[in-house]
Amino acid sequence: MELIQNNVFDEERALYGKKDLVVRNCRFDGPADGESAFKECASIEAEDCYFNLRYPFWHDHGLKITRGHMTELCRAALWYSDGVCIKDTKMHGIKALRECADVTVENCDIISPEFGWSTRGITMKDSTAESEYFMMRSEDLKFTNVTFKGKYSFQYIKNALFENCNFDTKDAFWHGENILVRNSVVKGEYLAWYADGLTFENCTIIGTQPLCYCKNLKLVDCRMIGCDLSFERSHVEATLTAPVDSIKNPYSGTITVPAVGEIIMDDENAKGKVVIL
Repeated sequence: MELIQNNVFDEERALYGKKDLVVRNCRFDGPADGESAFKECASIEAEDCYFNLRYPFWHDHGLKITRGHMTELCRAALWYSDGVCIKDTKMHGIKALRECADVTVENCDIISPEFGWSTRGITMKDSTAESEYFMMRSEDLKFTNVTFKGKYSFQYIKNALFENCNFDTKDAFWHGENILVRNSVVKGEYLAWYADGLTFENCTIIGTQPLCYCKNLKLVDCRMIGCDLSFERSHVEATLTAPVDSIKNPYSGTITVPAVGEIIMDDENAKGKVVIL
């Protein structure tokens, strides 16, 4: 592979269409303010590089980024690319990943509104993220040991596994389908409304009005803290290990719980059962 190192690039499409290239300790920054440095490239390895310009990685195939720094000016850094591996990298520009496929993110620091939209096949582990509308409409996700803070996360996602994660979020998992969350903490308001096929195993759920209007909802050995008006109009099977503030109008299924502050059943269609042990 061709090696380029210790250079500065600021022109438009600086390395357009390159293949089989290692770029090491380079800066994409400067007065020319050029964008799309690696557009339409293949088999690219970028190591210890600094990205301060827009749209560096569009329509790329086979991309490895290691120990990179994408600043807040590096907006829309990766779009329409596949076969992507990002490790030990700061991703601090808005819309940093979109319409991509076959992506691995490991030990990264993400501060990026609208991150990950419509991405297909993403594995993320040992990373932190701050975002709004995080991973919206993405499919085939596997997250392990990820800490997230932000709003409106994981909306409309499909086919996802989350393990040992900590999410401080709002309106998470709305309209999500086929999702499994294990050994995790999920804090936020209005969790997972309209989800279908959502399962929590050994999780802690914190926040008001969670898990309403759901179908095929399961909770296995979970705690719910500060959760009032839970399960409204949901079809749910749940075993809970701690008291719940209130449960309102579950439409079907059985909720087993040690204690509940209030059970509200004022909807004639609410046929779900609450069993207090």
